[in-house]
Formats: sequence, C-alpha cells, structure tokens
Amino acid sequence: MAKIEDCPGFEPFGEDVKVARKKRRLSRQKVAEMVDISTVYLINIENNHIIPALPVIIRLIQILNLPAAKYFNQLVAGEENDQRQRISRKVLMCPEEHLPVIEGALDGAIESK
Repeated sequence: MAKIEDCPGFEPFGEDVKVARKKRRLSRQKVAEMVDISTVYLINIENNHIIPALPVIIRLIQILNLPAAKYFNQLVAGEENDQRQRISRKVLMCPEEHLPVIEGALDGAIESK
C-alpha cells in the first residue's frame, strides 16, 4: 500500500470516498462488502492513512461514481502548471449542458493566436 504523499492527485481520495458513501447512504460495512475488502481497510482509506491497491481504487470509483480523472490526471499530466490543472478540474466538474459553451470559448482562444 502506498503512502498519500507518494501519490500526487490521490490526496483527496479517502475523503471523496467517505463523502460519496455517505451521500449514497451506504454503511462502511456495505461498501466494504461490495468492494470485497475489510471494513478496517475501508476506514483506513477514508481517513487518508493509505492509498489502496489499484483494483480496490477501480471498484470504489465504479461503485461510488467517483471521477477517475480527478485522481489520475496529475499522474499523467505531471508537468502542467497550476492554472492548467485548475481549469482541467473545473471542466470535469462542469455540468454536461455547459460543455459546448466552454469548448467554443477554448476554440476561440486557440484560433485568436
């Protein structure tokens, strides 16, 4: 199991798991059963003591409908500056119906070079 500080982008994972679980009114025991892990393991994830194994991450993302890109983008992007990272996160949070407006604004900005 990896440490939080060794996994950029995963710092909010445990808290996100906890919030999503509570939002869906699922007990820790129920989520642990769905993921096939122990309740203690889930508690350690939620309290940001550990980063779980990749199969557990994937199951939690699927079951709790977490945004996978939020955690993996920093690993892929790495060198992006802070502003690009902020914009990327905001686009991920944006409601689907507003994406054409954002895309049009970006296209206009790119074409104006």
